[in-house]
Amino acid sequence: MLKLPPRYDEPLPAAFFPASTPLPFSRADFGANFYWGASAAAYQTEGAWQHQGKGPSIWDDFTRRKGVIRRNEHGRVATDFYNRYEEDLDLARGLGLTDFRFSVAWPRVLPEGIGAVNRRGLDYYDRLVDACLERDLRPMLTLYHWDLPSALQARGGWTNRNIVGWFSEYAQIMARRLGDRVPHWAVINEPMVFVGAGHLLGVHAPGRRHLGAFLSAAHHATLAQAEGGRALRALLPDTAQIGTTFSCSYLTPFRPGNSYDQAATRRADALLNRFFVEPTLGLGYPVAELPALRWLLDRYQKSGDEQRMKFNFDFWGVQNYTREMVRFSPWLPLQWASLVPAKQRGVPYTDMGWEVFPESLYHMLKQFGAYPNAPQLIVTESGSAFPDERQGKRVADPARRAFLQAAIGQVLRAKREGVDVGGYFSWSLTDNFEWAEGYGPRFGLIHIDYETQQRTVKDSGRWYKSFLKGETLEATEANPAQQAVNR
Repeated sequence: MLKLPPRYDEPLPAAFFPASTPLPFSRADFGANFYWGASAAAYQTEGAWQHQGKGPSIWDDFTRRKGVIRRNEHGRVATDFYNRYEEDLDLARGLGLTDFRFSVAWPRVLPEGIGAVNRRGLDYYDRLVDACLERDLRPMLTLYHWDLPSALQARGGWTNRNIVGWFSEYAQIMARRLGDRVPHWAVINEPMVFVGAGHLLGVHAPGRRHLGAFLSAAHHATLAQAEGGRALRALLPDTAQIGTTFSCSYLTPFRPGNSYDQAATRRADALLNRFFVEPTLGLGYPVAELPALRWLLDRYQKSGDEQRMKFNFDFWGVQNYTREMVRFSPWLPLQWASLVPAKQRGVPYTDMGWEVFPESLYHMLKQFGAYPNAPQLIVTESGSAFPDERQGKRVADPARRAFLQAAIGQVLRAKREGVDVGGYFSWSLTDNFEWAEGYGPRFGLIHIDYETQQRTVKDSGRWYKSFLKGETLEATEANPAQQAVNR
């Protein structure tokens, strides 16, 4: 087993920069209209959890439970983005970013989830969008990044079919207020994660562990994804690019020549990578690989739902961090498959326990781009969590820097092979609250001292800035075998 990160006076393992990365490359290789950004999410950064009329969310409730979050941490203050957004946007622009992706906290706008609008909450997002535009940062607004209003959870949340209408009403409110200034809209962030982790595994809010809750929530999220897109397009037919985002992992058999592992990999791919994508194309759910889904269809799907799930998005947000190896596991009835942790495979891994495998992004861009009628792809999240090392006023993070370089190279590889990729957003702009992992893992280009809220651009952020200014990444610089990393 390899312990990571390595000592900062040693070269990084070759996995951090695969030989398949096209070198040299520069920003110009991506074209003049490519989006370069970083992402953030409301609950992970805003704080101000009870400020100016905001209602509680399921994450406010979930983090009050003892033992569900590491060190019992929470997002009540987070990075104080609510009060410090201008400082963070100044830093983002200073990095040379062209775009900034953020999410709206649904309960900040609608404290009860529906009904009366909290004008002070809407005013905040008004100011945030204007602040982006003042800095020549194009805003990409995500409507839902997991912080469902508690009042709606009390009514069943995502397991209640009425949420499709509730979500549509919320989307319309945001479109009417901000549609004249926001060019890119992402409807939902990673439905498989908040549905699976929140309703089947119980490790995310609302903390349920029930197959029926998972399947009903999944179906309603699929419907809401399309309905939210239709609500936006009806109000913003000519001014907005409308997309949604999907979590994904490149999946390979643990034993490549084993037919059982190969079949398990196909089932896992249907669940983790195809489940929410294919209904948007009118292909329905992948029931051929997952016969258990027929129970979902029989119990929750109504006449006409297959058409309602379809929507022609302008872009798909691809959110990829790693690959997974799949092993046949007959005791797991839904897909008869399990994921073999990186720590058990003796490969480099991040603070999240995810394998260091930047090529995964290339493979998923190729997979999604291969669908007939697939829209443009935008990498809306890509990143890695490693410890930072303070060296005076500098924050050294060689592993994150190498991963960022390699990931961008893999995007270029896919683009050169004909995949329509329109942008790259690093996760994340700043360190933040990482859900069940609390404040331990750090993904940011900008370091946050959580005691003082001081911001410091990391070496990875400094490299991103140099790259966006036109610096060419050369093979000799990228190859970890040819350089020391503690420069």
